[in-house]
Amino acid sequence: MGGRKWSILVAIFILLIAMEAAIAQGQGKGNGSENGNGNGKGNGTDKKEKEKEKKEKKPKEKKQKKQRDEASDYDKLSELPSGQERGFCRRNTTCEFKTIVCPTECAKRKPKKNKKSKACFIDCSSSKCEATCKVRKANCDGYGSLCYDPRFVGGDGVMFYFHGAKGGNFAIVSDDEFQINAHFIGTRPQGRTRDYTWVQALAVMFDSHTLVIAAKRVSHWNDNVDSLTVKWDGELIIVPTDGEAEWRANGDEREVVVERTDETNTVRVMVSGLVEMDISVKPIGEQENKVHNYQLPSDDAFAHLETQFRFKKSTDHFEGVLGQTYRPGYVSPVKRGVPMPMMGGENKYETPSLFSTSCKRCMFKRPSEIANTKELVAKY
Repeated sequence: MGGRKWSILVAIFILLIAMEAAIAQGQGKGNGSENGNGNGKGNGTDKKEKEKEKKEKKPKEKKQKKQRDEASDYDKLSELPSGQERGFCRRNTTCEFKTIVCPTECAKRKPKKNKKSKACFIDCSSSKCEATCKVRKANCDGYGSLCYDPRFVGGDGVMFYFHGAKGGNFAIVSDDEFQINAHFIGTRPQGRTRDYTWVQALAVMFDSHTLVIAAKRVSHWNDNVDSLTVKWDGELIIVPTDGEAEWRANGDEREVVVERTDETNTVRVMVSGLVEMDISVKPIGEQENKVHNYQLPSDDAFAHLETQFRFKKSTDHFEGVLGQTYRPGYVSPVKRGVPMPMMGGENKYETPSLFSTSCKRCMFKRPSEIANTKELVAKY
């Protein structure tokens, strides 16, 4: 009997030990522990989560390099006793660390009398690393010109007229990175079947920015009065008339420069990496009005823009009235040899406003549209 009791006690003792071991194992593997994670490794969750966070951390976004114009990437040096100006080309230009001296024929980069004197163009991207003399105003017979009523010379060298419509807006150039629209003013004399039109304002749109160059509406023209308006992102800017006579803006990626190239009504506009434009404001004179029978009112000079474009990027995929003429393999549809070769396409390139990037062939898109055209375009 005593032996039986002893056996029962031993069995109970063994059972208690087994239960204790089972409980301990359950605590190690269970999820009721404060530090347990269900795998018996205590605070393993914290370690794994930290490792996961490290893997999921996004790499730092690389800031895009600001676009620059290699040609004008130089430091201005003191001029020579002869009055010739000099430039020292900066690093990473074709003419790196070379000094370029202006010719005696055009000693100044920015002559005060632009109409009579050529300017020195220091070009740090030139293979010859030499300065050249250039007239800093639109050449209405040169490539990329937009003048008169309105007459274009395309990137293919073919001259054509594009009438558009008075009060209309049209995409002149459009690609993935920028777009240039033009606002047309005009009149339709009695008995005519179409409008006479001129370009009164240009809007250069890139990234989220808008630069507008416009001719003011003036009743009587005066060469000594500035009739040019410039706005940057909706704000009126004043281009100085002394010193360097230029206004600059450094955007996120691109530099914008508006420089006076004469005392009044003439500027050069540069958006680095995209386009350079020579722009002048011109009126319709009395003689011109009579010759063409425009029948313009006596209280409006119909001030408009004469512009020449030079593009700083590949034009392979350009669209727009002018832009299309720069594409490789483009064949102009206009009739050659006639006094006024006409280019159609109003339906392809018309935009709802000066600031709209929407048209049938427009390519440029940006985060938001700026629709306010108040005091920027003349109403006709």
